[in-house]
Amino acid sequence: MTGGARTGVFAVLRATPAPVRYLLGGMLVNQLGAFVQTFLVLYLTFRGSSAGFAGICLAAYSVGAIFGAMLGGELTHRFGGRTTIVAAMTCAAPLVASIPLVRGVPAALLAVVALSGLAVQAYRPAAAVLLAESMPEEHKVMGFSMMRIALNIGAAVAPLLAALLILVNWDLLFWLDGATAALWALLAFALLPRRSAAGHRTGPGGSGTATGARAVYGTMLRDTRFLCYLVAGVFGMMVYAGSLAVLPLNIVSAGYPVGLYSTVLVISSAVLITCELKITTYIVRIPKYLAGLAGNLVSGLGFICYGLIAQHPFFVLAGALFAVSGLMIHGPSTAAHPATFPVTLRSRYIATKETLSGLAATLGPVLGVLVWSRFGGPVFWGCCALLSVTAGSMHIYGLRTPPAPAPVPEPEAVGERS
Repeated sequence: MTGGARTGVFAVLRATPAPVRYLLGGMLVNQLGAFVQTFLVLYLTFRGSSAGFAGICLAAYSVGAIFGAMLGGELTHRFGGRTTIVAAMTCAAPLVASIPLVRGVPAALLAVVALSGLAVQAYRPAAAVLLAESMPEEHKVMGFSMMRIALNIGAAVAPLLAALLILVNWDLLFWLDGATAALWALLAFALLPRRSAAGHRTGPGGSGTATGARAVYGTMLRDTRFLCYLVAGVFGMMVYAGSLAVLPLNIVSAGYPVGLYSTVLVISSAVLITCELKITTYIVRIPKYLAGLAGNLVSGLGFICYGLIAQHPFFVLAGALFAVSGLMIHGPSTAAHPATFPVTLRSRYIATKETLSGLAATLGPVLGVLVWSRFGGPVFWGCCALLSVTAGSMHIYGLRTPPAPAPVPEPEAVGERS
């Protein structure tokens, strides 16, 4: 794609179909009330639970979310994106809202929290599939950038809403979370387009869905480029999640105030929300594998700066700017990649990517804190930089378009040679 007229931010916004706008608006509404993963531990310890039990509950939510992504992909394949979003959010709303009601019964709380993670995460593959179906091909990467921005705006505003709700009643966190999930289900039912499920097209007469699943995953296991992309994504997400867990610990251990970490979060969110779309207008003009490589290399520079935190607080801010810049460079292209596959593969490819990302996001903080506590900040941040460079290098193969097969010459007819 060439020419700024076709890739400018406002041109893309004007070309965005109404269903995509409804989709992004619904995701923003839902994200504004996404409090469970962020505030569950604080809530339970405030209500008298032990820190250990609160951690187990958070782990249950994470495990539910990991399986929820795969479930969401399968439901999307069989029933379509709109139906999956409506069903997932309709289930999530009462589950999340009931957390304050069952907190006194440990077994029930664990079950509700795990099912909440399952339902909340199940809508993500469906949203990605709907975006891929509705967004014009030339603006698909920009569409995934817009999705990331919608989620980041919600993630930036949600803590401010939470601070106000906590002053009134901690239980309001989960009641509002349930209300936003219910509203998202209603908006999806009323506004999103109906799409025929890909699963009904996997065999003659709409049959053979189970066989189709085996065929899709068999194809995936033979697709070495996609497997390379998945491994690179796991490395990237583990580094990202681990760095978020370790950075505040490293800042405090270096003798700086906790407010410095808050400043880093505010600056990173502001830069991401205000700059990513514009940067994406340039990124879409280069091959995806170059975006994946360049973004991870820039993030690696950020982790190297974090390794120098003890020298001066300047390195904290510099590291944050490099890290968020790297995300803006490679994030849209790598997020959009599974959506470029044929419709019969797309939902399960997206679900696999989301599932592995959820697993990496769960393991990253645990491994990150372990490495940091045993070997110190410089070693940890050096490992992050190395993994980031490795992920970027793997994208050279994983995101590169495979060469077209050479044409097979037609057999020469007998008697034609003179």
